[in-house]
Amino acid sequence: MAQRVAVVGAGKIGEALLSGMIRAGKSPDDLLVTTRRTERAEDLRRSYGVEAVSNAEAAKAADILILTVKPQDMGALMDELAPHVPADRLVVSGAAGITTKFLEARLAAGTPVVRVMSNTPVLVDEGMSAISGGAHAGEAHLERVEEIFGSVGKTIRVPEKQQDAVTALSGSGPAYFYFLVEAMTDAGILLGLPRAAAHDLIVQAAIGASVMLRDSGEHPTLLREAVTSPAGTTIAAIRELENHGVRAALLAALEAASNRSQEIAEGLS
Repeated sequence: MAQRVAVVGAGKIGEALLSGMIRAGKSPDDLLVTTRRTERAEDLRRSYGVEAVSNAEAAKAADILILTVKPQDMGALMDELAPHVPADRLVVSGAAGITTKFLEARLAAGTPVVRVMSNTPVLVDEGMSAISGGAHAGEAHLERVEEIFGSVGKTIRVPEKQQDAVTALSGSGPAYFYFLVEAMTDAGILLGLPRAAAHDLIVQAAIGASVMLRDSGEHPTLLREAVTSPAGTTIAAIRELENHGVRAALLAALEAASNRSQEIAEGLS
């Protein structure tokens, strides 16, 4: 018997999950959505043929609840949902910093909870989702979550204690690449290239480098060394990056992001 899935607070990530599940063969009849705005609900209903319901109705009707609201909204959402969620429901949280213990403490005893940290490339089916099971989540629950999030990219299982690091590295990761592309595009303009040309050159270089990292099996150091000729242009640039502490800055930045994820959890506990 098909399981009914509700995407609660369906923003961009929630919509990407809806689209991915449907393309993977899930019937729209087995999907529910909740939204804050009536217009948004109507857009999703029209685009995907799914039923829009209230949070309480979703909790009562769905076998799996996927919570895609922002971390600061999770407390209020749980106050609304918890009275209507039976203990046999699977609850999946996609909010940064929200622990399975936070949710379990607000749900009926024994409710299975799974925590997922995804990133925005789920919008183009290239997401990375790290999955951690709570105290009552079994193998079947984890496999079901992998199936759902695997429809929009890759998945990996990690111990929950590593989720703050995942948030810093992968959840926030796309922003670092956009920041780098932005800076390199400005450098291209400084060197005399038109913005459009600089942008296209950098984006394609990023795509090519990513595919080589994924498909070659080579360590990134070896791939970098293959581009770095003795006394050439690349090593001159690498020297400047090291002189300006770019590697140390990245380490500090990711540590700051991880610490912030922990702070969010502590502030909501």
